Amino acid sequence: MAYFCSQVFASQGIKSFHQYSFLHLKVMQDDNVSKVRVPHVLTVAGSDSGAGAGIQADLKACAARGVYCSTVITAVTAQNTVGVQGVNIVPEDFVAEQLRSILSDMPPNVVKTGMLPSAGIVKTLCQSLKEFPLQALVVDPVMVSTSGHTLAGPSILDSFREELLPMADIVTPNLKEASALLGGVPLETIADMRSAAKAIHDIGPRNVLVKGGDLPASLDAVDVFYDGNDFYEFRSSRIMTPNTHGTGCTLASTVAAELAKGSQMLSAVKVAKRYVEAALSYSKNIVIGGGCQGPIDHLLKLKSNVQRRPFDPCDLFLYAVTDSRMNKKWGRSVVDAVKAAIEGGASIIQLREKEVETSDFLEAAKDCLKICRVHGIPLLINDRIDVALASDADGVHIGQSDMPAHVARALLGPDKIIGVSCKRPEQAQQAWIDGADYIGSGGVYPTNTKENNKTIGLDGLKTVCLSSKLPVVAIGGIGMSNAQAVMELGVPNLKGVAVVSALFDRECVLTETRKLLEVLKESTKVAN
Repeated sequence: MAYFCSQVFASQGIKSFHQYSFLHLKVMQDDNVSKVRVPHVLTVAGSDSGAGAGIQADLKACAARGVYCSTVITAVTAQNTVGVQGVNIVPEDFVAEQLRSILSDMPPNVVKTGMLPSAGIVKTLCQSLKEFPLQALVVDPVMVSTSGHTLAGPSILDSFREELLPMADIVTPNLKEASALLGGVPLETIADMRSAAKAIHDIGPRNVLVKGGDLPASLDAVDVFYDGNDFYEFRSSRIMTPNTHGTGCTLASTVAAELAKGSQMLSAVKVAKRYVEAALSYSKNIVIGGGCQGPIDHLLKLKSNVQRRPFDPCDLFLYAVTDSRMNKKWGRSVVDAVKAAIEGGASIIQLREKEVETSDFLEAAKDCLKICRVHGIPLLINDRIDVALASDADGVHIGQSDMPAHVARALLGPDKIIGVSCKRPEQAQQAWIDGADYIGSGGVYPTNTKENNKTIGLDGLKTVCLSSKLPVVAIGGIGMSNAQAVMELGVPNLKGVAVVSALFDRECVLTETRKLLEVLKESTKVAN
C-alpha cells in the first residue's frame, strides 16, 4: 500500500502519511473546532447471520479494541453454529459503490479484508485501494470456514496472488488457506509453516502470519510470523472449547485495529494473539446454538450479564459494609464475613478494605463475588474502581474526595452501579447530574469507622433525602438501637441503612444481621 499512497500524496504535494495527518489536523485547528482523531478500520468481508465470524466478528473485535469500524459487504451468508447453509454474493458494482461511499467520505486508516468470493470483487477492491491512501492493508484470505465449508472457490486464487497479496502489509492465512495459496502444499509441522510463510512472502505481502491452530503435531497453538528477515513464533496453550467460530476474522481485525491506533506490525500481532487467547478462554463455557462451532465473546460480557441483574433501589434495604480490622479482630476472613451477612439477610454488600494489599483485595473481591452471584446479591467496591473493574464487581461507592461520579461512569460504563456519599443537598443534586444510581447520606450518628466524620443527624438526613432525585441509604453509626428511628423518617426515597460495626464488629455476623433485618422490617411496617 505504501507505493499507492506515495502516488496519491505526490499528486497533492504531500510527502508522507504523517504529513497528511498533520495537515488534516491543522485544518481542523484552523477551523477552531476541537476534534479527536478516531482510529478507523474498514472491513471488506461477508456477513455471517450467526454473527460469529465475518463482518459481525470484525465489528465486535474493533469495538472491543476501541476502534471505529465501517463495512463493505461482499456476500450474505445463511449460517449458524452447525455450518453454512447458503451464500449470496453481492454484485460487483454494488461492492464498488459501497467502497466509494466509505473511502470518499470517511477514509479509514486501515482496510481489512475477509471473504472475497469472486475474482471480480478482488479486482474491484484493488482498483479502489489504488485511488485512496491507507496506512495498511490487512488480508485475511478467507476461503474455508472453521466448520469446513468452502466460502471462496479456486478461481480467485490467481487474483489473490497477482493483485491483492502484493498490496498487503500483512496476510494471515490458516493452514488450509496457506496451503491453497501455495498450490496445495501439505503443512504438518512448524518447519512447514516457516517454509510456507517465506513462500507466501515471496508473492508480495510485507508480512505473513501463518496460523497453526489446527496443526496436528503440536500440543501448543503456534503461529509463525515472518517479516522478510526474521521468524517469530507465538505459542500458547490450547484452549479446549468448541467456541472457536470467527477466531481468524477476529485476529485479523484486531491486527488492523492495533495498526489503526499506531502500533508497529509485530506489536499489533502480539496484542491480537493475546486478545484472541483471552476471548477463547473467557468464552469456553458459553452455549449459543446447538452446533459444534460456537462463537466467541468478543467483549467478555455475556457470562457476567447472565449472572448480573439490574440495580433495584430495594437492594439498599440492609446494606452491609465490610471492615478488614473488624474481621481480623474476630478471626474471620472477609469471604466468611460476607457469606454470613448474606445468609443473615443483607441485601447488598460493599467491600471496604483499607488495610490490605491490592492483590489480596482483588482476590477477596473475586471470591466474594462468587458468593454474591449465587445469592443474587450486588457487590460494590468502596473507592477502588481498579478493583471493581478487575473483579467485575457490580459497581463502586465513592466519596466526595474520590474520583468524580461522571468520571467513574465513563470508566465503568452504563450498567455498573455507582453510589456517592453526600452530606449536603447540593452534593446529592450533583450526584444525580453525574450519573450516580444512589447516594449514601451521613454520617447520621457518630461512628468509630471514620475519623473526623461530621454528623448530619436525622434532620440533615431528611433534608438530603428531600432534595435528592436518587434513592438514599443512610450511613454512619447506625445499629440495633437507632435503625428504627432512621427508617421512620417518612421520606419515600430513603430505602435502607448501611451498617459496619453493627454487623462485623460482633462475634456472630449471621445472628446480628438477622436481628437487624427484623428491626428494619418492623420499622417499615410502622412507617407504612
